[in-house]
Amino acid sequence: MGFDEALEHLLKHEGGWVNHPSDPGGETNMGVTKRVWEEWVGHPVKTMKTLTPTDVAPLYKRKYWDRIKGDDLPSGVSYCVFDAAVNSGTGRAAKWLQEAVGAIPDGAIGPKTLDMVYDANPADLINRMCDIRQSFLEGLGTFETFGKGWTRRVSEVRKIALENV
Repeated sequence: MGFDEALEHLLKHEGGWVNHPSDPGGETNMGVTKRVWEEWVGHPVKTMKTLTPTDVAPLYKRKYWDRIKGDDLPSGVSYCVFDAAVNSGTGRAAKWLQEAVGAIPDGAIGPKTLDMVYDANPADLINRMCDIRQSFLEGLGTFETFGKGWTRRVSEVRKIALENV
């Protein structure tokens, strides 16, 4: 699965504009927080409500897909790691991938990690990574508020990723 298809699936989970008082990210649209968007565009913005998929695609490509080496990961695995990176950070997603393949989890996907990924069964890898991710989410203090949605998301990511192996 390439970036465009992965982004399409990701944006279904990220949804539109929200500003939930329990969300530490604050005002967000399509999964992009106001702070991240202002950093990306280099100036303050008045509203996040007008962002489009075309607007946010370059940000997702550079800050997430490229950092997790999405083009170098097997189909399905790439989406699994990309979604985790957007939801929980690129370093954490890389560590989960490394843990799933038995590599030293240093948070940077390099040649050794990629070799181990290529040697792994993609379906097994996706399942292990989703299990690690779900366990992490269940340990968060905000799981009571957001846990149902997070659990559904991990389940849907697992399903889509496995369909694309």
